[in-house]
Amino acid sequence: MNKDEFSKLKLKFIQADLNEKIAIYTQTPGLTNPQYKELLKNYPYEKLDKLESALQ
Repeated sequence: MNKDEFSKLKLKFIQADLNEKIAIYTQTPGLTNPQYKELLKNYPYEKLDKLESALQ
């Protein structure tokens, strides 16, 4: 995903509720590993178990 598209996605991710964050993280095609890591920086650490469950 190019830089401009990712910037828009990241802003949407930051503003999203937990379920939307999980959907964006798990269903967005074309993200690079560094982009996934950048999104994780804006994900609530105490809710990582929900994200892990969604990824399985």
